[in-house]
Amino acid sequence: MEISSFSSPYSSAEDYLISSNLFGFFQELDPIIIPSSEIVTTSSQIDFSNKRKMVGDNEPSTSSSSSFQDILGTLLTFEHNQNQEEENFMVFPTISSPMREMKEESVSTFHEPKRARRGSPEVDGTEAAAAGTSSQRRLWVKSRSNAWWEQYNSPDFPEEEFKNAFRMSKATFDMICEELESVVTKKDTMLRLAIPVRQRVAVCIWRLATGEPLREVSKRFGLGISTCHKLVLEVCSAIRNVLMPKFLQWPNEEKMKEIKRGFEMMSGIPDVGGSIYTTHVPIIAPKACVASYFNKRLTEKNQKTSYSITVQGIVDARGAFTDICVGWPGSMTDDKVLEQSALYQRASRGLLKDVWIVGNSGYPLMDWVLVPYTKSNLTWTQHALNEKVGVVHSVAKEAFMRLKARWRCLQKRTEVKLQDLPVVLGACCVLHNICEMRGEEMSPELRFELFDDEVVAENTVRSMNALQARDRIAHKLLHHNLAGTNSL
Repeated sequence: MEISSFSSPYSSAEDYLISSNLFGFFQELDPIIIPSSEIVTTSSQIDFSNKRKMVGDNEPSTSSSSSFQDILGTLLTFEHNQNQEEENFMVFPTISSPMREMKEESVSTFHEPKRARRGSPEVDGTEAAAAGTSSQRRLWVKSRSNAWWEQYNSPDFPEEEFKNAFRMSKATFDMICEELESVVTKKDTMLRLAIPVRQRVAVCIWRLATGEPLREVSKRFGLGISTCHKLVLEVCSAIRNVLMPKFLQWPNEEKMKEIKRGFEMMSGIPDVGGSIYTTHVPIIAPKACVASYFNKRLTEKNQKTSYSITVQGIVDARGAFTDICVGWPGSMTDDKVLEQSALYQRASRGLLKDVWIVGNSGYPLMDWVLVPYTKSNLTWTQHALNEKVGVVHSVAKEAFMRLKARWRCLQKRTEVKLQDLPVVLGACCVLHNICEMRGEEMSPELRFELFDDEVVAENTVRSMNALQARDRIAHKLLHHNLAGTNSL
């Protein structure tokens, strides 16, 4: 066994044997009795260039001493190589700190005293203390201030300011929280407390009402940005699943009679069961099917490329939605959106008999859709009908204006993904109905001009029976003094 000579860090072999714990380990494996006379103490350097250590003439060489010298030389060589690796490692300052820590940890482990046997009192006590420490570990959470929400959530907070912020009174807000509590409530964990139901609902309603970026919503409520985004989607989904069946449904027979009476008192047109309107909600350019969502009319108005999706709604005489169709691309015209809606399928099966749905010139005249005359050189009778149709249609347009005014997230390009947007828009329509049914008046400062250009349908008349019925309604309005004075 060839072992090169090197400078030993110990003054003598005896010092090395005393200080080296590795030698003790091998000594347990192969005990060797070392005579004191064989330990070299006269030199600070030991030469191991020869295969066997030369001994005096009077002391014979034994197999045990040779074995010991081999082991001792191997250990010294290993120690030298280890020190050399440490010196080489410290030469390069560009090595990252994690690598340096791993290196130091390995070195410290190498020089670590031998672990006590398992089952000893010291080991058992140490392990128990470590287990107790690990069970008390806590997750690090960034500290955020929710002073703004605590102020608005206080019982002493002024009612008017709360209504201006959340578009509804405290009583209506409490009712929504009670309805959604069973679905929205989360359990506390060992790491943190669950966000209260009122705060969850408030994050969603504030985001819909103001359209603020998620970063600002996060600062107001003392929550993370991703948490706020998740809460908005969760609460909107709960509103769709829990509140939509209660507050946004097609009216039954008794409710339909009440709606017809309301519209007839307003316009004089009989059997009007709803007013239809389609609006556009701006979106960020989607990754797929970009041309389908391109809005030419909105682009010409804003003088920049604009994309949108459509929201079609039917409202009653009070301006509450009874049917909505959300999510079709903005390049589609009003009549194409109507053909894709569930309302159109319901009417095709004959479920809308003796009911008129009043729309503008963007819809075709059908057995159940009543629209104004679009030709030029109208008679007094036709002018009278167009005026009353405009009165009924203005109910839907006004309802959509209040919808976008209350929930201002519909006026700007939203950060919500395209696949999640129908859920958010549906939640806005449900919240609009709740405010309308509970008499929540909208602040006049929120009003704005609703822009949705009308495009005349390609096929304006699709039923001759409907054409004759429209002429009869126009004749009745004029000759029974129901047309008013504007048409004359």
